[in-house]
Amino acid sequence: MSRYEPLFAGLVFNEGGESAESVYVGDEACYAIPEEDFLYHVEAIEVDRQIVQRLKERFLAMKDTLVDAVMQMTGSDDPFSRAAIVRSLENMEQILEARGAVTEDMRLGLWMTGFRVIVNFRGEVVHVEVPGLDGTEE
Repeated sequence: MSRYEPLFAGLVFNEGGESAESVYVGDEACYAIPEEDFLYHVEAIEVDRQIVQRLKERFLAMKDTLVDAVMQMTGSDDPFSRAAIVRSLENMEQILEARGAVTEDMRLGLWMTGFRVIVNFRGEVVHVEVPGLDGTEE
């Protein structure tokens, strides 16, 4: 069985702006979150699950706009494509089980756009910055 690969490696930061490195403790993928002179190791799957849930909530709030944009980008206008796109949004958490769902190129692209996640030392998501989407999130 292959190890879980952190989805948002390189995109997670502590509240002071320091990067939370992606590391393994045994076979467990973790984010090593710096806090003063200590590194708190939090399971990556738990942090990633919170991030995906936050993103899902934001995307579902603007579902019609996103679906229309994807339909236009793909050149589709049939109801089956629309339903598939909606289903993908509603089931975003499946990305957590998909191996290789987020590639290094995708992470680099997210980083370049300014996407970043702020967590506290316990690994609780404090803020998700998604530039270009309706301002900021609390």
